Amino acid sequence: MTQTPAPTPGPTPGPGAQTCPACASAMPAGTLFCENCGASLGTPAPVDPSARPVSLQGAMPADGPSPIDEAAPISAATRPVPASVPGSVAATVPGPVPCRSCGASVGPDGYCEQCGTKAPSERDHFREAPADWVAGVCDRGIRHTRNEDAMALLASPVAGERALLLVLDGVSNTDDSHIASLAGARAARDVLRTPMPRGLGTPVARLAAVTKVFSDAVVAANQAVVASTPEGSVNPPSATFVCVVVEGGTLSFANVGDSRAYWLPDGAPGVQLSVDDSVAQQMIASGIPRAQAETSPQAHAITKWLGRDAGDITPRVGELEVVGPGWVLVCSDGLWNYASEPEALQEQIRLSGARDPATLALALTDFANAQGGIDNITTTLARVVAPQEETHG
Repeated sequence: MTQTPAPTPGPTPGPGAQTCPACASAMPAGTLFCENCGASLGTPAPVDPSARPVSLQGAMPADGPSPIDEAAPISAATRPVPASVPGSVAATVPGPVPCRSCGASVGPDGYCEQCGTKAPSERDHFREAPADWVAGVCDRGIRHTRNEDAMALLASPVAGERALLLVLDGVSNTDDSHIASLAGARAARDVLRTPMPRGLGTPVARLAAVTKVFSDAVVAANQAVVASTPEGSVNPPSATFVCVVVEGGTLSFANVGDSRAYWLPDGAPGVQLSVDDSVAQQMIASGIPRAQAETSPQAHAITKWLGRDAGDITPRVGELEVVGPGWVLVCSDGLWNYASEPEALQEQIRLSGARDPATLALALTDFANAQGGIDNITTTLARVVAPQEETHG
């Protein structure tokens, strides 16, 4: 049943604020699309790198596999990745958007100037590249009518120093999950801006301190999802949560639900960092083979989520010390549906031939769409380098 959402308060406007042409909501300068209704805001004013993004408040749920919405097939867009913004503020200023059908320029009215095809909104497909070693793609996929995934990235200018990769996958059979997931991702990002605590110097103390920070981030994301819930909704928005913080050779990670984080080193076996909160994971734990569990009818029924009707939102938290070069991958199930095992993802990385995260994120997203694109796809990556490895070249 389609329900008209109640207006959701947008973020507090600052200098150079924009007004959404569709719903008249005020949006901060640099916003790609309206956070209330999803309408395109065109090419925004440049973002002030020193400005702190406004924290929203929200929450989420999920109780089973999402129905697939029929939609005309589309391929991933080829919009150039926005230019990086100095410091640790995610880039949001878009470049020219070429037509998906013929590659020609798209006019200010949103239609191709050559073939007349309507371009998708930025909410359907957007990219972030806060530094040249961190990038992400968030794509609607082929079968869904809107993109309920969201991502939020941070990165220091120095490769390997510090980065944040955060993905929320909104549950598609709930109200306004596309709004809630984006609000939740940005709220959690604000909590995780500062370096992870070191505790009292012991591994146990550090993990306890890291767990507290991640728990606070999950609470902030949950509050944001809840705050995005339409008044009177009987099907409130919900979402999964997964995050990796890279600090040198330390990967700190947390998740709620079945979006995933992986460490994929060069020339060595990869590892799935996160552990799904799902029926499939329960089946695997009971001894059922992974391939069988992940293709069962209830494979994507999740047992924990964010949202107004969520129960336990305590994240699973862990840390891994890594040495040598490799990729940190944080993604929604729209990608890992087609390459669940770490070695399968490493093979796709090899086949892509990509050496930078922006190119690789798009290649993996294109791979998922080529396999059917039955769900929204979010692919975020950080390139972790060995001390002797060149950052560029």
